[in-house]
Amino acid sequence: MTSTAPKGRLLRGGRAVARAVGVWIAVTGALRLLDVLLPGFRMTHWWQPAVCALLLGLLAAVVWPLVMRIAYPLAFLTFGVFGFLLLGAGTLAVFRTVPGVEVAGFRTAVIVTLGMAAVGALISSALAVDEDEIFFRRAARRRRRHTPATGVADQPPGVLFLQIDGLGYDTVRRAIRDGDMPTFAAWLAEDSHAFTRWHTDWSSQTGASVCGILHGSNHDILGFRWYEKDRDHVMACAHPADAAEIERRHSDGRGLLSGDGASRGNLFSGDAAHVSLTMSSIPVLVPKKLLRRHRDRLGAGYYAYFANPINALRTFAVALVDVFREISASVRQRRAGVVPRVPRGGWYPLARPGTTVIARDVVVSAILGDMLAGRPVVYADFLGYDEVAHHSGIERFDTLSVLRSIDQQIARLHRASRLAPRRYHVVALSDHGQTQGQAFSQRFGETIEAYVGRLCGGSPPASAGKRRQAESWQINAALAEATTSGGLIARRLRARVEDAECAEDRPRTTSGSPGAVTRVAPGVVVVVSGHLAMVSFTGHEGRVELETIEREFPDLLPSLVDHPGVGFLLVRSREFGPVVLGRDGLHRLATGVVIGEDPLPPYGPHAADLIRRVDTFPHCADVMINSRYDPDSDQASPFETHVGSHGGLGGPQQRGFVVHPRELRFPGEVVGAEALHRVFRGWLAELGHAPVETPVREVVS
Repeated sequence: MTSTAPKGRLLRGGRAVARAVGVWIAVTGALRLLDVLLPGFRMTHWWQPAVCALLLGLLAAVVWPLVMRIAYPLAFLTFGVFGFLLLGAGTLAVFRTVPGVEVAGFRTAVIVTLGMAAVGALISSALAVDEDEIFFRRAARRRRRHTPATGVADQPPGVLFLQIDGLGYDTVRRAIRDGDMPTFAAWLAEDSHAFTRWHTDWSSQTGASVCGILHGSNHDILGFRWYEKDRDHVMACAHPADAAEIERRHSDGRGLLSGDGASRGNLFSGDAAHVSLTMSSIPVLVPKKLLRRHRDRLGAGYYAYFANPINALRTFAVALVDVFREISASVRQRRAGVVPRVPRGGWYPLARPGTTVIARDVVVSAILGDMLAGRPVVYADFLGYDEVAHHSGIERFDTLSVLRSIDQQIARLHRASRLAPRRYHVVALSDHGQTQGQAFSQRFGETIEAYVGRLCGGSPPASAGKRRQAESWQINAALAEATTSGGLIARRLRARVEDAECAEDRPRTTSGSPGAVTRVAPGVVVVVSGHLAMVSFTGHEGRVELETIEREFPDLLPSLVDHPGVGFLLVRSREFGPVVLGRDGLHRLATGVVIGEDPLPPYGPHAADLIRRVDTFPHCADVMINSRYDPDSDQASPFETHVGSHGGLGGPQQRGFVVHPRELRFPGEVVGAEALHRVFRGWLAELGHAPVETPVREVVS
């Protein structure tokens, strides 16, 4: 069983009353102080601060949740500022109903509103009352009114699967050693948990890993994006319609989360009955024929969190800190001449808190609700580390700061499990790691798309190309879920989500349907996914064989294998079947024959089997290119403009981790996400969770 949660003062009878009285007294004093210090704000009688404090408390408790239901999309985009502007308007109305209170205008009312929320947060901290506990108390009252809790405590222990996106096994080991993950370190010191690793598939990215973990299959998922020749379509895991189509292909209705489980912040639902920030389940963007219905009220997770103004203020403040932290880290890297690094200007400093702060807090709030409701299994993705590691590096100081904050959130969830009606095991894991290195385009002066295009007779630009969006689907999902109306603003916000994955290889029309796929040369499509590049020749149906490629594009394969940024190629030979080509040798996968120097040993003992499996996929590209990995420097050059990256084989990207209670047995070595799914399935069966025989079909209310 997961070790006993750390002791601490939890909400008990009388503490909520003490907090309310304490906040009321503090707000009364703060209003008196603002009367003295704030120009344009004046209270002429002694009783006015106490009455206004009471009215403002009622405003925050009653009006704020209604405001957030209406204003969430704009509040989300402005880190909560818009919500406070609306609440400031309510504050102005309150002051003008109390005789003798003088307020200069709207600006003054907003300042007072922020001050009151700050006072509430300070008093909560002084009383050592965690806002999560207040959320639990409110949620418990709702559950007692609507859902009988009888028998929940007698159910088998629940399981929380908490995924730290992109965090590799090697980085976790060093973080535990260096004090950057004290929660994990404490679990290991107590001997309550074990720490082990698992090996990813060739596609070491979230789409393949999470689909395999949640649905038990990641067949024919080649990368985060890939080209399907039969449809002339580039699939993108982070686009809602494509994510839904991927789930449709792989789900049998009995995923890891089937049977009243919950999916929070994921690409796929795992057949959960409760979802939020889950890309494959966005009703406003996914075609009805692909949409799996769920019973959660849309956006329930983040509405519940932002219904408390103190939560909104805290998230807003932490988001601002994260903006300045990002700017500072970027400046420090430039001044120190750190290499590798990528441009981090533009809108990125403002966008980063969306994953590192806002989505994280919303996901934590939703998990708390899931535990209180006694849901048997929850799978949640913390995306912040992966996002920052892409832009900063896998173990740079600001990346480790994000990792420490995620560790703190896991500790909070562990502690909060004491309030749940059933016991919970806490399992932490990653979907893959990341391998660091200077981007291919920076190192060699042109993208892999441009290079292949030139070799195939095209004339694409040789520039480094624009930086693709990192994995921030949680923000896109939140925007889409929050804009369910048909108004102008909602349509514009949904259009942002539709265009989010529209790199130069995948333009979209305004309706979201795929446009023409970009060719780097006549009849040649190149799609990149981290450390993988996939070349397809559209003039031929099916898989194009090595002999045909040599005849039609004689310079392509020799130039690729000789390129210092290319590790190996997979092609299909008419005579020898699948063949891996390297600079100094080749490996025939069908027979195991190696001529010259085997190109695969630097990529691990499972490389041949993993590549052989991908060769059988229906949409396997005609040429699969893996970046070159240097074991001495532990670096590789990704085909996307990232510092830390993943998507292929080579280095830490292929080593994920699992931290699990010791009583849940882990086999000796796990290779592939499908194998990890079977391990987790075995745990649920061992704990006594009944298998789901009939697929769950719920309807959004």
